[in-house]
Amino acid sequence: METMVESTVQLERFGYLPVENVQALSSKKLDNIPSRYIRPEIESDVVSADESLQIPVINVSKLDHEDEQKKLHFACKDWGFFQIINHGVADEVIEKMKTDAQEFFDLPLEEKMVCAQVPGHIEGYGQVFVVSENQKLDWSDMIFLISQPAHLRDMRFWPTKPPSFRETMEKYTTELHKLMIQLMKLIANNLGTDPEMLLSLFENEIQSIKMNYYPPCAEASKVLGASPHSDATALTLLLHANEVEGLQIKRDQKWVPVKPIPGAFTVNVGDVLEILSNGEYKSIEHRAVVDREKERLSIASFHNQKMGTQIGPLPDLVKTNKALYRSIPVEEFRKMKLTSKQDGKFMIRKMKL
Repeated sequence: METMVESTVQLERFGYLPVENVQALSSKKLDNIPSRYIRPEIESDVVSADESLQIPVINVSKLDHEDEQKKLHFACKDWGFFQIINHGVADEVIEKMKTDAQEFFDLPLEEKMVCAQVPGHIEGYGQVFVVSENQKLDWSDMIFLISQPAHLRDMRFWPTKPPSFRETMEKYTTELHKLMIQLMKLIANNLGTDPEMLLSLFENEIQSIKMNYYPPCAEASKVLGASPHSDATALTLLLHANEVEGLQIKRDQKWVPVKPIPGAFTVNVGDVLEILSNGEYKSIEHRAVVDREKERLSIASFHNQKMGTQIGPLPDLVKTNKALYRSIPVEEFRKMKLTSKQDGKFMIRKMKL
């Protein structure tokens, strides 16, 4: 146990370059925002105006029926993104997590900085994936925490304001772990692989939480809240913490806005699940845009294989088919991700044979 803990802690000790707090920058109401946030490339991006084009909706309470299981398979295979309703996570747990996250970001900057990242660590309040002095920056702030398993938590970075934050996180992340396991079992069945073998990779999973705060921006059409990327996870469960939209997914070379359903989670296939499924399911590039006048808040829960396992195509799926991806230790995969900037599906490009 001690060896695993130490290797995991060391794994997260990369850290990112410090940058200006965007929430504070936004409050200055500058006539011109700094050039590092301006993204000229997005001027040519095509955003879909077809409001009927929406990601699938899966009713978790009906997943014991074959028809709903087929819908889940289609959602993972054809879209890589879907929303889940009737998921079993209590409304009060969700609402309390939203409230506590909002209260944290509403604190004065000096109080939030009590939880700030320190050199050599990615956890805490600040920015992630800033690895060079000249890369473009996202118009957002975040707090990133390893939440499960409990013995990997670094409580230095867990807010004590609001006072209920830690208890709320405990309840919320425990419930999302259960939900992830439920989804993974059904995904294994849909892939035709052994559910117990797949679930064994996640029984002591590395779960992390990233709370994203997107301040309003007077030049919203020129910036991005989150650069285009796919998640280097198995599954991501995203909670839209207020009514402001911003998530967009890439489909047929267009950006499709996601309209969140109140009380639902938005779920997406990550790079790890693409690799495990040997390409049957695909991770999808997505990004976040910001609003001119309103702040946006979201809470992403990332679910990853436990330490000491291999990330590669599941053995069941390459008995008669050629493996499309290489297999490497989880530790090596995470190091590759954590030391790189957000850049589309670069992890998949690195892993493809």
